[in-house]
Amino acid sequence: MDKIVINQELLLLLQKNKIIATTSNFNYRDQAVISLIKTLITMGYNSSDILELIDEEMTLLDILEFHQDLVINKQYECCCLINKLKKMIEERFHLHVEFDQGRIIYKETILETVEGIGHFEPLRHYAEVHLLLEPAQRGSGLQFSINCSEDMLDKHWQRLILTHLEEKEHIGVLAGFPITDMKVTLLAGKAHQKHTEGGDFRQATYRALRQGLKTARCQLLEPYYQFRLDIPSAYLSKAIYDIESMNGEFILPATTGQNIVIEGKAPVAKMKDYQLAVTQYTKGKGRLYCFLKGYEPCLNQDEVIHQIQYDSEKDMNNPTGSVFCSHGAGFYVKWNEVKNYMHIDFQYQPQVSQEYQKEIYSSSLDGDEELEAIFTRTYGEMKRYTFHDFQSDSKEYMPSMTSQPKSECLLVDGYNIIHAWPELKALAVDNLEGARFRLLDMMCNYQGYKKCLLIVVFDAYKVKQNLGTSEQYHNIHVVYTKESQTADMYIERVTHEMASQYHMTVATSDALEQLIITGAGAYRMSARELKQDLERLNREKQSNYSSQQPKSHNYLLEDIRNFKNE
Repeated sequence: MDKIVINQELLLLLQKNKIIATTSNFNYRDQAVISLIKTLITMGYNSSDILELIDEEMTLLDILEFHQDLVINKQYECCCLINKLKKMIEERFHLHVEFDQGRIIYKETILETVEGIGHFEPLRHYAEVHLLLEPAQRGSGLQFSINCSEDMLDKHWQRLILTHLEEKEHIGVLAGFPITDMKVTLLAGKAHQKHTEGGDFRQATYRALRQGLKTARCQLLEPYYQFRLDIPSAYLSKAIYDIESMNGEFILPATTGQNIVIEGKAPVAKMKDYQLAVTQYTKGKGRLYCFLKGYEPCLNQDEVIHQIQYDSEKDMNNPTGSVFCSHGAGFYVKWNEVKNYMHIDFQYQPQVSQEYQKEIYSSSLDGDEELEAIFTRTYGEMKRYTFHDFQSDSKEYMPSMTSQPKSECLLVDGYNIIHAWPELKALAVDNLEGARFRLLDMMCNYQGYKKCLLIVVFDAYKVKQNLGTSEQYHNIHVVYTKESQTADMYIERVTHEMASQYHMTVATSDALEQLIITGAGAYRMSARELKQDLERLNREKQSNYSSQQPKSHNYLLEDIRNFKNE
């Protein structure tokens, strides 16, 4: 708590009017008056108003009988005096005043070094920022620096990013408290010659910091008191028990006559009301002096986070994702997917220590020796070949030109197929959801025939605040695109990403989409061809099933034939 200094002029006036005694002979009543003055100063009263108020309320002070268990020190106000003050304010100014205990201001920090990425690219805007977040020494606060080449980003843009980092109090992602004890360094950035504005880098900077916090392991910090407890020696065991129950740490007490002084530290959340407890069990003979020591790791982090229930993904004023653009439309990308869309490569590469590398190498050698011993006991001594052993062979080595065949992958444009097949189109008029599930059931059968990776993509372009979903439906994958992202856009991106691993085939009747995916190296299949192939496979499977069934025997006809022969 901040120290409030009493005006010397006001103090002399109080002594002149015999409201308090001389400074060398203060009693309990004088301490109460001074405590009341401190409270009035915090409310904005000047010296003359305070003097007039106290002079008129002498009866109030006279009726207060202060005992040893109601001693007032510089940090705690007497409960009785506060209640009288509330009543006086209500009677004179008709204002109802309440004094609460306040709340604990926690802080957040990180435990590892990460690179945060922020991108802001709606229509006619562009900015990308890469920030390096490093844990700093406890109590150092936030430090900002620049380690970016001017060839990549102009100096004035760099200074603007640094200004945005310093201009506001940034909050963490655990419980929404301010961050501290971190070093933030600008590593890279990118601007557009025409479409970049100052506000673009503000958005990109905030999003980069938040994305880095979501990526890193974070920790909650709580404030600690540095305390000094002066109590009679008879209450030593009680004090030690209380400090340990508050998760505090203390030094062995030093004896000063009949009193014992205990010094240590404890969380503010546990010790904020301890002065009243000390006054009670020591009958006013104990003194507690507390000073803010700083922030240390929170001991009940999970409990605090659960009580606050802060969701960083729902905090629209502090987003963790980025905004990208495709085909003239911006779309939102979650923090864990930003790395797949960023335009600048990672600038920070975590380094593995030499001790760790040596440990890994030695452990692998030990494992090789153990495996070699088992092989020798089972199959006998191994013969090791060298390079010279292969030189004696007259045949020239020719590398193999064969490669492993790729798996098949089929991408189906869901709504395009629904509107192309008559039975599904008629069903979609009355029940669009029913048409979707009918198509999914048919594709499940088709996947069972083809044994390929099958993905059905549905367009959710106009669905507001849709983040996109991907789910498993029996033996196929179903994807609903994000807001402002068409099924064609998703199919094009997936085709480019998976073309090296699969033989890609796209089922759609969109002529433009067929042209694009053909240029990407994928095969095209029209809605009519997909329907014909599905019907053909159904007939073949039905025919094979019928041929494998045993022929039925009609005993009635056999009896009729036997009767005619007789």
